[in-house]
Amino acid sequence: MKKGRKISRLGLLMAGGGAKVRRIVAEVGHQQGELSRILDGRAPKALLDAAGSAEESEVPMLLERVSRGGWRWISSDSPDYPPSLNHTADPPLGLFVKGSLDRRPAVAIVGSRRATPYGIQVSRFLAESVGRAGGTVISGMARGVDAAAHEGALSVGGKTWAVWGCGPDRVYPPEHTELAEKIGETGALVTEYPPGSLPRRHHFPERNRIVAGLASVVVVIEAAARSGALSTARQALDEGRDVMAVPGSIFSEVSVGPNGLLRAGAQPVTCPGDLLDALGLEAGSVPTNESEVMHLERGEAVTADELAQRMGQTVDVVQVKIVEMEIQGMVERGADGLIRRRR
Repeated sequence: MKKGRKISRLGLLMAGGGAKVRRIVAEVGHQQGELSRILDGRAPKALLDAAGSAEESEVPMLLERVSRGGWRWISSDSPDYPPSLNHTADPPLGLFVKGSLDRRPAVAIVGSRRATPYGIQVSRFLAESVGRAGGTVISGMARGVDAAAHEGALSVGGKTWAVWGCGPDRVYPPEHTELAEKIGETGALVTEYPPGSLPRRHHFPERNRIVAGLASVVVVIEAAARSGALSTARQALDEGRDVMAVPGSIFSEVSVGPNGLLRAGAQPVTCPGDLLDALGLEAGSVPTNESEVMHLERGEAVTADELAQRMGQTVDVVQVKIVEMEIQGMVERGADGLIRRRR
């Protein structure tokens, strides 16, 4: 590269530095001196030249562009960079972040995009419990389990981070634009991909290593035999993180993943307390739901759909409230699936 030309981690990213370069930078990250000198002879000259050119021509404009959208770049050598990522095998060169990455116990809740109502209910319920207890819920903002986890944390005023597989200038899936705005206001949106990056297939396995690296515990709720959620679990195990799983029906395709993890030795999550104990958190207060139980007459039995209609809320939200009321001994669910008031 041209003598005297400096490069940065963002310059390397803009030049197309991939996993090999990330690992080299991670190895030399604590050495003193300019990155260009440290990498000389260890990274391809063409890449270093391209990084130096990007540093001069593209990086300043890019930083200004993302800042207008409320995003900032955190380099892997910045004090704001999550320390847990620096101790992984393949830490990102840096992160584009919108929001706050505060340091508190964090769990990654992951699962199928084609989640069942049970999976949605459990994801939301566990995230609410972590949110009330003061922990952070991390997921990928995908359809299904991911979205339910974010929504559950938000519903109780908890913190949640969404790790993207695309650039900060686009939302994927697009129907989660409003969800992304809420997460960015109270939690954090995170991506390692620069503006203009499409949500390509290979981005999501790469994204999963960040999800696993940011959390101390990974919970798999529902996942088919070949699933991104299982990829996250494997990467979490490789990084020494605790992996937990929610048992599922033996008749369900999306229970193959978590049930297989349990058979292999993963810790089961049978109630929120299992997860909170693993995070070192104490349960927060649970709403009494006194107003909700008034929608049930004594002696009658109704479906969750009927109860949702009476409350004027979605079935997914009401399913979570039913579980809360069961825990509080206010209602019971019979073998026929119908909900009955106990008091």
